[in-house]
Amino acid sequence: MKDLQSSMIEDNSENVVIRCNAVWKLYGDAASGLARDGAGSITDEVLAEMDVIAAVRDVNLEVRRDEIFVIMGLSGSGKSSLLRCMTGLVELTMGELEVAGYELGRASAQRLIEMRRHAVSMVFQDFALLPHLTVLDNVAFPLRMQGVPRAERHRKARELIELVGLAGRESYLPHELSGGQQQRVGIARSLMTEPEIWFLDEPFSALDPLIRAEMQNEFLRIQGMLRKSIVFVTHDFEEAVRLADRIAIMHSGKVVQIGTPEELITSPADDYVAKFTRKIPRRQVIKVGSVMTPANGVAAGNRVHACDVIGDVAAQVVNSTEPTEV
Repeated sequence: MKDLQSSMIEDNSENVVIRCNAVWKLYGDAASGLARDGAGSITDEVLAEMDVIAAVRDVNLEVRRDEIFVIMGLSGSGKSSLLRCMTGLVELTMGELEVAGYELGRASAQRLIEMRRHAVSMVFQDFALLPHLTVLDNVAFPLRMQGVPRAERHRKARELIELVGLAGRESYLPHELSGGQQQRVGIARSLMTEPEIWFLDEPFSALDPLIRAEMQNEFLRIQGMLRKSIVFVTHDFEEAVRLADRIAIMHSGKVVQIGTPEELITSPADDYVAKFTRKIPRRQVIKVGSVMTPANGVAAGNRVHACDVIGDVAAQVVNSTEPTEV
């Protein structure tokens, strides 16, 4: 399995859309002084003595084009703080952070506005819909802010409303919709500017379990159609496993481990990661390709794919009287 360091900077090509290099976010009156002294001087003891909180600590990672990269951890782990650094909503204290070609550590306020309007978009846990606007006008709002003519923005809004399964509800107000429907409006609105990178901060955590599962399915369906580069924050490891191509687990502001769901479950870096993965059934995550062995001769008839999950093909393999070809 790849360790954290080898997972950090493994693509130096155009395939990388977000690059974090030694990113820190410190809070407190003495934060700027610590930043001047450099990261080497920052220890737990110094932070306590100076009454400084390290919300993000020396984070190194890359997000690849078209992947779903999940950042997860318990409350206070730093996951939302890191996301806000990536979106430019908070200014990083130290390090280098490049998002969609924008160097956030040196970007002007105008450049950050340009990035948020054209390159990235964000969905929050709070749906943040405008209560006096219809579904159509809520979805169209980002293009209204860009000065796009009404007819054009409404045309595109209708396309996205249909994409998220709300056709026929264009004239509804937010209070006339269920929680899941409101979140669909938020998702449609976030896609109006055709962002290169899509940020989602615990977007489904306020929903009840059935609607949450439905929205996860909807999210995967939309991603299958649009192929966005996605950073998705959650505290729910089951949700992370279901959605992620790769997962970064955070603890006390640090990234503890980065890997695929299968890598995290089969080779946790420490007890903290192991605790997250303990309750996840291996059969739902481990793929055939991880357990197959070289064939003795040619298998007859029975066939599965290397990317199949063990739980989906176990009965087929066990009940067959012939070897199974992968």
